[in-house]
Amino acid sequence: MSKDKIILDGLEFYAFHGCHPAEEELGQPFIVDAELFLDLAPAGQADDLQATVNYDAVYHLIRETVTGQRFKLLEALAEAIAQKILTCFPVEEVLVRVKKPRAPLPGTFNYAAVEIRRRSNP
Repeated sequence: MSKDKIILDGLEFYAFHGCHPAEEELGQPFIVDAELFLDLAPAGQADDLQATVNYDAVYHLIRETVTGQRFKLLEALAEAIAQKILTCFPVEEVLVRVKKPRAPLPGTFNYAAVEIRRRSNP
């Protein structure tokens, strides 16, 4: 696996995911972090966008997934994002973290989150 990566950190979207009726009705913010592992040497040496993954395209794919579909579980949302990235872009591995800052939990906390790591099929 390449140690190079493209990082998208703190992408915030308003969406309607969750198991509780209020979450599905009112919605809430979700924050997504994604790390795409791939060899960045060709792009660095050629200074050519065609030799890398365009992070603007990744952003739009994540936004479309978060806001265009509904999931009960953060696990399902993270899995959908990871699988779409692996399908659409030439990456070896992807790490996806989905944060839910307004999770229906008592007390004070920053967020509830799920983090998954998936590899492309060789």
